[in-house]
Amino acid sequence: MTTMTRHRRQAITGVTALMAAAALAATGCESAANPPHSPQSDGGRGQLVQAEHLRTYTVDDVRKALGDNGFDAGATQFGVETYRLVYRTIDPGGRETTASGLLALPTGVGHELSTVAYEHGTQPTKADAPSVAGDGGDVPAVLTYASAGFAGVAPDYLGLGLGPGLHPYLDVPSETTASLDMLRAARSEATALGQQLGGKIYATGFSQGGPAAMGLARALQNGADNSWRAAAVAAIGGPFALRSVQMPAALDHNTLDPASAGFYAAYFLVSWNHLHHLYGSPSEVFQPPYDATMDQLLDGSHSGDELHQGFPESIDQLLTPHAVGMLRNPTGTLADALRVSDSTCTDWTPRMPIRLYVGEKDTDVAADNSSQCRAALQQRGADAPIVDVGPVDHNGSGIGGTAQVARWFTQLEAGR
Repeated sequence: MTTMTRHRRQAITGVTALMAAAALAATGCESAANPPHSPQSDGGRGQLVQAEHLRTYTVDDVRKALGDNGFDAGATQFGVETYRLVYRTIDPGGRETTASGLLALPTGVGHELSTVAYEHGTQPTKADAPSVAGDGGDVPAVLTYASAGFAGVAPDYLGLGLGPGLHPYLDVPSETTASLDMLRAARSEATALGQQLGGKIYATGFSQGGPAAMGLARALQNGADNSWRAAAVAAIGGPFALRSVQMPAALDHNTLDPASAGFYAAYFLVSWNHLHHLYGSPSEVFQPPYDATMDQLLDGSHSGDELHQGFPESIDQLLTPHAVGMLRNPTGTLADALRVSDSTCTDWTPRMPIRLYVGEKDTDVAADNSSQCRAALQQRGADAPIVDVGPVDHNGSGIGGTAQVARWFTQLEAGR
């Protein structure tokens, strides 16, 4: 989840329009010496459809990009080459589709690379996904890990970046399959570029990406692809307990920002209605005039300004009593789907170190999400220490947490 508020405007202001993203996708940052290539074969999950070189960053370029976005460049050691990958994967129904993502490789590293799989936070606009976001959005986080000597791999998820259709927001199963297949595509492209990705995956994610990172690590531990193993997980500001923590906090107005809460609730309801058919008409869950606008507004094509202007200042002005009741006391299909979404801390015993990071002033994702996640893991015999990022808001936790995670992963990689 990204911020909405001041918060909301930060999350959606400055997002490039979809037309610009399409133009970027067509041209990239290519030179005649580095044209896009389209591997040809008979298909398969994780197979590259297209790879495009985006940019060469010197060490100084990385430091500038990080500094311009408020990130700590203290872990920077290498320059970075970035690539946009389009690859084959599956949709939530198991049907073939494609997705895109960002690959960032450090330059001048002669040994086999371990990989940081970075799972991004909430993006309501296709053009804000990592592979099409330029130097903004989640790109500085990926640059942080790559410039520290890791391969940085960031899936856009389904329906974002250059992916077709709508994004299945907060759908852990499809986040997991899209991430696994992005890792496969990244390994293929890295090999073609003369670099080798080893078997260790350090999984991390911010906000929406927190449960996504846990889901990826769980899948790898359970044998989803035996060519990799999850070496560690670091989750920053993750909504691990939608039913028992996040939704009550959003509806009770005593913890979370009401404008952010409204945005996240709307994105959730629209997306999960496409996935699980929660309601027959938008008027069942959205008050007028928003019942006539939410589906279109959240289709991934609207700019930051359009999104900002399209939402009220409070969740109370947005949701109907019926919607509030659905979210407060989920039943049926919604309850079943929430059990799946909220299982990333509850239905497995991790065999790798895990850390959870929270910001003291986060009013987008309740800190009790991480507390409950830790408690659930402890019940299964695993611990996940909670790291206080300091007196920062949601975005600040993502920025500050990235620096701390990079240091931790580097220490683990060095065997310290």
